[in-house]
Amino acid sequence: MQTANDIRRVFLDYFRQQGHEIVPSSPLVPRNDPTLMFVNSGMVQFKNVFTGAEKRDYVRASTAQKCVRAGGKHNDLENVGYTARHHTFFEMLGNFSFGDYFKDRAIELAWNLITREYGLPKDKLTVTVYIDDDEAFNLWKKIAGLPDQRIIRIPTSDNFWAMGDTGPCGPCSEIFYDHGEGIPGGPPGSPDADGDRFIEIWNLVFMQFEQVTKTERINLPRPSIDTGMGLERLAAVLQGKHDNYDIDLMRNLIEASAHASGTDPDGPLNVSHRVIADHLRSSAFLVADGVMPSNDGRGYVLRRIMRRAMRHAHLLGAKDPLMWKLVPALVGEMGQAYPELGRAEAVITETLKLEETRFKQTLETGLKELEGAIATKSGLTADGKLSGSVAFALSDSRGFPLDLTQSILRDKGMEVDVDGFNAELEKQRERSRAAWAGSGEAATEKIWFEIRQRLGATDFLGYSTEKAEGQVLSLVKDGQEVAEAKAGDVVALVANQTPFYGESGGQMGDAGRLVTAGGAVIEVSDTQKKLGDLHVHLGKVVKGHVKAGDAVEMLVDHARRSGLRAHHSATHLLHEALRRRLGTHVTQKGSLVAPDRLRFDFSHTKGMSPEDIAWVEHEVNRRIRANADVATKLMTPDDAIAAGAMALFGEKYGEEVRVVSMGGRESEEPKEFSTELCGGTHVGRTGDIGFLKIVSEGAVGAGLRRIEAVTGAAAEAYVAEQQKQLAEAAAAIKALPQELPARIVSLLEERRKLERELAEARKVIATGGSGAAAEVQDMNGVKFYGRVLEGVPAKELKGMADELKRKLGTGVVALVATADGKASIVVGVTDDLTKRFSAVDLVKAASAAIGGQGGGGRPDMAQAGGPDAARAAEAIAAIEAMLRDHVKAA
Repeated sequence: MQTANDIRRVFLDYFRQQGHEIVPSSPLVPRNDPTLMFVNSGMVQFKNVFTGAEKRDYVRASTAQKCVRAGGKHNDLENVGYTARHHTFFEMLGNFSFGDYFKDRAIELAWNLITREYGLPKDKLTVTVYIDDDEAFNLWKKIAGLPDQRIIRIPTSDNFWAMGDTGPCGPCSEIFYDHGEGIPGGPPGSPDADGDRFIEIWNLVFMQFEQVTKTERINLPRPSIDTGMGLERLAAVLQGKHDNYDIDLMRNLIEASAHASGTDPDGPLNVSHRVIADHLRSSAFLVADGVMPSNDGRGYVLRRIMRRAMRHAHLLGAKDPLMWKLVPALVGEMGQAYPELGRAEAVITETLKLEETRFKQTLETGLKELEGAIATKSGLTADGKLSGSVAFALSDSRGFPLDLTQSILRDKGMEVDVDGFNAELEKQRERSRAAWAGSGEAATEKIWFEIRQRLGATDFLGYSTEKAEGQVLSLVKDGQEVAEAKAGDVVALVANQTPFYGESGGQMGDAGRLVTAGGAVIEVSDTQKKLGDLHVHLGKVVKGHVKAGDAVEMLVDHARRSGLRAHHSATHLLHEALRRRLGTHVTQKGSLVAPDRLRFDFSHTKGMSPEDIAWVEHEVNRRIRANADVATKLMTPDDAIAAGAMALFGEKYGEEVRVVSMGGRESEEPKEFSTELCGGTHVGRTGDIGFLKIVSEGAVGAGLRRIEAVTGAAAEAYVAEQQKQLAEAAAAIKALPQELPARIVSLLEERRKLERELAEARKVIATGGSGAAAEVQDMNGVKFYGRVLEGVPAKELKGMADELKRKLGTGVVALVATADGKASIVVGVTDDLTKRFSAVDLVKAASAAIGGQGGGGRPDMAQAGGPDAARAAEAIAAIEAMLRDHVKAA
């Protein structure tokens, strides 16, 4: 028997041999089509190649593309488990030609693969073509040798594919497998076509036209091929099964579910096993591609899928969370083809376990309330539907999504009053608006609340990509929502999804460029996060016009994002290194993560020694060099903290948090070096940081320290500048850089020696010399020496005054030193005169003369200053006058 893995391998090997590039599956979250919630076909990742907007270095490609249909117009959720071929997750095998080969080669490749490689009997195959596609009809006759009656012309749009109202389009040709007369149903195009006898297994799209307008269609200059074949359907045919859930891949997951729940895989609850097997695949692959359960957007669809499966686990009687136990079975089945499953196994397991644990806590209570409302009929409308108010109360207080309540009621043959539910939802929104309006928020922020209420949360794609397409949902200019903006306008733009990170948790917002399909360009200078989950792009329209509804290509500034990631991850390593060196009392008290630097505030009562700084820097760089993986898990805040994760100062956490671990685990360590709750963007491995250099450490408040540091290219630039300055300093004193410390010590010693000699020389000049005695005045027996000195440091005045007092024996000394337009004054009084004259009073008089205010000291020595050096002589005169007045009075 050919297993599903064999079938996938044969398909890709076949097309590789036929000159096709084997392109890995794209993520389930579309990066190039904002109109899609999830990738739902193989051609999605090649959309821009088909339209000519993107060029690749190959013209033939083949893929095994993972797909999800569980939201929007492509929604098979409610049918899953009850039918043979509905799935939320499926694999689409496809081959593509971008202007290379066309119908003849595409038909030949398909026919040879199905009949030769897979060995399907030719007499079991029937094909369809579009009603007027004579070329395809004749090629099937020529290449496959099919008779006319097994080449069926179909006149409907089922056999004509179009990307949209305009754009590439063309006829299709589908290949059907006939299960035989024992199965009800007729060939395609017949009245009984909806039966299960003829099953479509492959669709070939001949992309040969461009729809210019609704009425005008022209030939494409380079016709292309787009095909799609569901792996599950093909496996059912090749394995002789009529039900996709009986193929080996699905059967192994069903049996894993049965084993984990201790129930019969084929018993009366077999539908539950089928739902669990299907939903396990979609849940796991979505989480692996970065989608997390939430109450909005893609996360809400994921939560619906998870909870639908978890309800069926409850029906199986599982007392404890069950789905997370099945992840190893899924990885074993599909991990080789899709290695991202293995890489994300831990986060998939944690997410499923967390979601089911929380859901089980509310499920039983909610079911009892629902059963009570039905049994008493108090919650039913006149026509027997569950009232909207009851359904809304279950959603609002019990976490029951509307579709879960509908699913439960479906088994009872009942419905929900959906109009009543929507009315209750709008009432709650009105209450929220009223409550917010009175909360004291800034009036300028009101518009974001209204936009968030209307549009919901922004779907953030930036953990896994820096480029995506979005759709403009709102434009705000000068505080008002506008329909469009033109070149020169400064705007705030909201899209349905974005790879741009909004500033939060200390990490600055992303910058970059937005380009609309019409050629308008918006330079984004910053991205802010409003109301927790609304990403607002702030920028300027530099070209063209942009309006609400436009598709827009979103390009994050890669260099800036790389710097932000590196500095943010380095902050985590720095935090842990500080705790290990200084003590576990160290906690983060704030941070700034910029593209070119980081700032980290932490609690600590004293400065770090040079040895402390060197140790921390070395430890961080040692962890960087280890190049360990940076891993992310989803947990509740309580579970994360219980597991050793650190919660950051000032952060607000919801019911679920991202837990980021990095730095590796050494033999003596029970867990990763650093584990923190964090919603920011990070490097993939610690080696991507480069290295860290601490630039400064200092106090910013009582018990609060701050480190500033740089990493990667910024650290290289910092070190290069330091080396440049070192070389310049060495050259200035004609020394080698390594000789600088010794030479600087020597020069400092020389300088101190010269300063001492100069001070002595100045003292001699000021206190001695041929004219010194003549400058002493005698005021009725009281000697006074006053002098203005230029260029003498103020710190030398006291020493000079003491020397002059010694030489005078008895008397008063006043020295005024001038420099840089200011003056410093010292007044000395010998001990025998301090009862008659106070140095403090004298210096205050001198200070007033030069514009100073007061002075201070002791009766025998006082000092002061003033801002007007030009009046220095007046300061001496003021002291002299004060002395004469005292002498006369005596």
